Amino acid sequence: MKKILTLGLGKVGTLVGVLLSKQFEVTGVDKKAPHYNRTLPFNVLELDVTDNQVMRDTMKDYDAVVSALPYFLNKNIAQIAHDLGLHYFDLTEDVDTTNFIRDLAKTSKGLMAPQCGLAPGIIGIIGAHLAKEFTKVRDIELRVGALPKYPNGLMAYSFTWSPAGVINEYINDAEAIHNGERKMVTSLDGIEYINIEGKEFEAFTTSGGLGTMCETFEGKVDTLNYKTIRYPGHAKLMRFMIYELCMKENKEELTAILENAKPPVKEDVVYIYAVVEGWQDAKLLRSEYFKACSPVEIDGNMWRAISWTTAASLAAVVEMVAKGDLPQNGFLKQEEIPFDKFLETENGQYFVN
Repeated sequence: MKKILTLGLGKVGTLVGVLLSKQFEVTGVDKKAPHYNRTLPFNVLELDVTDNQVMRDTMKDYDAVVSALPYFLNKNIAQIAHDLGLHYFDLTEDVDTTNFIRDLAKTSKGLMAPQCGLAPGIIGIIGAHLAKEFTKVRDIELRVGALPKYPNGLMAYSFTWSPAGVINEYINDAEAIHNGERKMVTSLDGIEYINIEGKEFEAFTTSGGLGTMCETFEGKVDTLNYKTIRYPGHAKLMRFMIYELCMKENKEELTAILENAKPPVKEDVVYIYAVVEGWQDAKLLRSEYFKACSPVEIDGNMWRAISWTTAASLAAVVEMVAKGDLPQNGFLKQEEIPFDKFLETENGQYFVN
């Protein structure tokens, strides 16, 4: 794998291109090239990614495609990658999109690897890694929060990544295992309170964060769930907007309102927290992983925590495929990725420091 096409040059997609260009020949694609394209270490093409013929003609010259596009644009790109026999990677949290890609993977010549970001993504890799320590696992609880470091207002939030993706997670039902039974649960429910380094937070159910883990751990655990971390009071306000104001039927308007009200901030923090309980032989134990991620400097530029944690997660998986440490075709579950090998990659090292 030498030539990689990166689609979507927002902050995350641009950083994916920057990171991968250190090892691969990268070309970036967006409908409009970013204003900072002159400083990028890769070439940029201005193309309409919704034009299937244009994308097919472009993608045929590459070994792999990485999509950092909004989730609703990924199906067509995945279909073209499948038809051309390319490796495919994306960041989607959307369950329907993932299921579509999984069906494609049944006949794919290349590897189909959706959900390579933060959650789903590295949080599932970490959760599965902790579970391997136990003879029998009882509970797996995964938590991730991408937050402004200095919150203000009642919502106490800033949209440092795709508002459309956030709304999709809040509205769609989530999968979980509860009392040993795999089931669907309502997003924005199941509020719990968390104290992280002396600060109070809430966590609540959102869609997509577990990826394929419920299938993998069905019949093996009593509890498996994923919740998003926010500052206290956020879930209540979002329920009010989505349900009491009946905005769930108009995602575009809701997205525009929130994007205008809560623009991204430079100083953010990403919390990654995983807990696994179970038995090692006859002894009941608990294993935890916690990391607080702040903005970092990469090649002279500062990148938000949400940008580098997401981009580095995806880039590390691409590295592993290129090295032959992961399958070369079919469908990749994030929980199948060995965490130790992940951390050994150039981009996995960002999670070590």
